[in-house]
Amino acid sequence: MKLNRLFPVIAGLLAIAACNDFEDIKPESGTLLSSQVQETNAAVPTRAKAAFEGMITNIGKPIKMYSTPDDWEFLMMMFCNDLEGADALIADSGYNWFSVCGEYSSRNANYRNPYIRYRTPYNMVADANTFLSGFGDDVTDQSSIYMIAQAHALRAYAYLMLVPEFQFVTKKEAPSVPKITLEEVDFANNPRASVQEMYDLIIEDLDYAVEHLEGYSRPTKAYVDKSVALGLRARAHLDMQEYQEAYNDAVAAAAGYTPKSIGELQTALFDGTAFEDISEHDWIWGYDMNSNLALTYRYATTSSWLRSFSGWAYAPACQVYTCINKMLWEKIPDTDIRKQWWVDENLQSSLIVGLKWKDADGVLHDDVANYSDGGDSKLPFLPYTNVKFGCNPIGTVDNAEDMPMMRVDEMILIQAECLAKMGKKADASSLLTNYVQTYRDPNYAVTGRSLELEDEIWFQRRVELWGEGFGVFDIKRLDKPLVRFKDNGKSSNIADAFRFNMAHDDGWLLMRFPQGELDTNFGIEDNTDGSMPVMDQNPGLRDGVTD
Repeated sequence: MKLNRLFPVIAGLLAIAACNDFEDIKPESGTLLSSQVQETNAAVPTRAKAAFEGMITNIGKPIKMYSTPDDWEFLMMMFCNDLEGADALIADSGYNWFSVCGEYSSRNANYRNPYIRYRTPYNMVADANTFLSGFGDDVTDQSSIYMIAQAHALRAYAYLMLVPEFQFVTKKEAPSVPKITLEEVDFANNPRASVQEMYDLIIEDLDYAVEHLEGYSRPTKAYVDKSVALGLRARAHLDMQEYQEAYNDAVAAAAGYTPKSIGELQTALFDGTAFEDISEHDWIWGYDMNSNLALTYRYATTSSWLRSFSGWAYAPACQVYTCINKMLWEKIPDTDIRKQWWVDENLQSSLIVGLKWKDADGVLHDDVANYSDGGDSKLPFLPYTNVKFGCNPIGTVDNAEDMPMMRVDEMILIQAECLAKMGKKADASSLLTNYVQTYRDPNYAVTGRSLELEDEIWFQRRVELWGEGFGVFDIKRLDKPLVRFKDNGKSSNIADAFRFNMAHDDGWLLMRFPQGELDTNFGIEDNTDGSMPVMDQNPGLRDGVTD
C-alpha cells in the first residue's frame, strides 16, 4: 500500500472519525430473510446451509454495517475489550479509530463504536433465531441437527459477548440486556433481563449444543464442534462463579489439544504460525479470514490494526501499532519466551532477528522493526509494539490472516483459576507450574512474583491471552480496578489522554445503550452511574499484579 492510496481513504473518513457519529450512516441489515431458511426437510436445504454459513462469516466480516476501518464485527469487539483494559494501547493519534476505547468516550449513545458493539451480537441473535425458526420439531437429518446445534452455540456466544458489556456479571440479579429468543417479543417494551436470566439462557443453549454436537466432525475450526461448545460453557460458568462446572468443561474442551512449545514460538514468525492460521494445533476455535473477504475492505480487519507486519494497514502505515503497557511487560521474566512477543524500548525482540520485510515491489529488507519505506506503508515500530501476531508473508497486502477465538491455553488457565477458587491451591499451583515450565518459561516458579495465587493466575491470563479479547471483561469479572498507570505515569507508556485508573465498581465501566434502542424500546432503563474518566485520576489504585 502506498500513502497516495491510503491518504485519500483516510481523508474521506477522518471527518467521521472525529465525531464518531453514526446517525448519518445507514447500517445494512444483519438479519437473515426468513425465506433463506424455509423449505427445510430431511435433506439439508441449500438456502438453510447458505444462511448458516452467513452466520459463520459474520463473526468477523469487514464493513458489515459501516464502510469504516472500525467495523469488523465480533473480532472488532474483542479488540475493543483489550483496548478498554489495562494492557493494550494505541498511540493517541488522528489515525487511531479506537481512541474512544482508550479514553472511554465509547459510552456515548450516539457514537458508532458502541453501536457496532451493541448491534453485532443482536444481529447474530436475530440470524440464529431466524435460522432456528425455519425448522420444525421433527428434524431427523443429521446435518441439519448439527447446524441447529451450532446456531444455539452462536446465539450463546453473542450473549456472552454482550451481557458483560452492560453489567457486572457478579451482580446476578442486576439488569443486563433485553432477551430475544424464538418466543414473541414486544420490541417496543422489552426491558433488560437480569444477568442470571441471560446466563440461564446461555447455558441452556450450550447444553443443547454440547448434547447435539456429539460425533460432529467439522470441516475447519471456523465451525463450532463439541469442544468449542464446552469451552463456551466453561466461560459462562466461570462468569457465574460456578467453578466446578467451569473446571469440568474446560478439561473436556482441552482434550486432544496441546499448547505451542517454546521452540514453536521461537520460529512462529518464520513458519507462518504466529497466531495467524486456523489450523494451528493450539486453536480450538478461530475465524477463517480469506483474501476475498479481506479485500472487501482491508483496513477493517484484525490484520490492519493488531498485526504489525501488514503492508496495507493502519498500524504500520500510520504508526498506530498495538502495544503492551510496559507496566505488565516489565513483570515478565526474561526467561519467558512470551516477553519476546513485544519489542523492548530499543525495538528489539529475539523473535524478529533475521526477519525480512517484503515491500510493495517485492524487495526484502532486514530489521523490520526500524525499517521504513518513507511513510508509504511502513513506519518504524514503537517501543513495546507487539510481534505476537504474525502475517504471512511479512509485508502482505492481503490481510487474510485468521484470528484465534479460543485456544487450549485459555482452557488450562480456566482450570487453574477454578481450582484456586475452590480452595484446591496446591492442585492449581501444580497445574500452573507444569503449564508455564513446559510451554513458556522453564525457570518459572509460581511464587516468583510474590503474588497471591489468584493474582498470579490472572497475570498469566493477561500475558498469554493478550490481544485475544479478554482485557476489560476479566477486570469486571474479577472485581478488579482498571490500573493503567502508577508513579505519576513514569511506569506506563500509555498516552496522556488514556492515562487514568478506575475503581472496580465504577459505573463508567458499563456501556450505555445506543440512542436508537432508547428511542424505540421504552422498556429500557439505561446505565447512568459513573462519569467519563479524566487524566491521572485515581493514581493510588493497584490491581495486585502490576503493583
